[in-house]
Amino acid sequence: MANILILNGSPRAPKSNSRRYAEIFSKYCSGKPAYFNISRSNHAALCEQVDGCSELVFVFPLYADSIPVTLLNFLKSLEQHPLRNKPTVSVLINCGFLETFQNDVAVSMMQLFCQQNGYQFGSVLKIASGEAILDTPFKLLIARKIRLFARSIERARYRIYQTTMPLPKKVFIRASTAYWTEYGRKNGVTPQQMRSMNIE
Repeated sequence: MANILILNGSPRAPKSNSRRYAEIFSKYCSGKPAYFNISRSNHAALCEQVDGCSELVFVFPLYADSIPVTLLNFLKSLEQHPLRNKPTVSVLINCGFLETFQNDVAVSMMQLFCQQNGYQFGSVLKIASGEAILDTPFKLLIARKIRLFARSIERARYRIYQTTMPLPKKVFIRASTAYWTEYGRKNGVTPQQMRSMNIE
């Protein structure tokens, strides 16, 4: 049975959708994978955990068409401290866009890291409309794809999977605008402030 380690590379890992995806993934594994959030201070400890696993699953969101800096910094640590036993690396990535191809650049970055550092690259699950899809009836689509993703890793039959909300783009944009407007209102931010390019 595969010895699976899940690392959450989200900058807000404890409260992230990536954590929720990792929980679903764990449910569909025959064993109980180890799970850790990546932080600034635990790189050395996580490198030791990675050295002892056969399958490493990175779960993270798309940030500015790329991987988040939390994950990037950890990859630098892995690069600077080569491991004796290198696991196969799989990726579960989610983005807030409707199209799954928006994740492709970040996936290519992970593939390049593996190629340059001697890691085998495994399965990929690209989730689109990820910020909202878990709280809709379309969550069933997520569960189905995560189950396939988990099985492919356990059986070492690596594949690329993808899923999104089956909605017309106009409907998705209208719904996502309403979602973020309400999210901003709850946090005291107006739509005008959200549209601003000013960063505090």
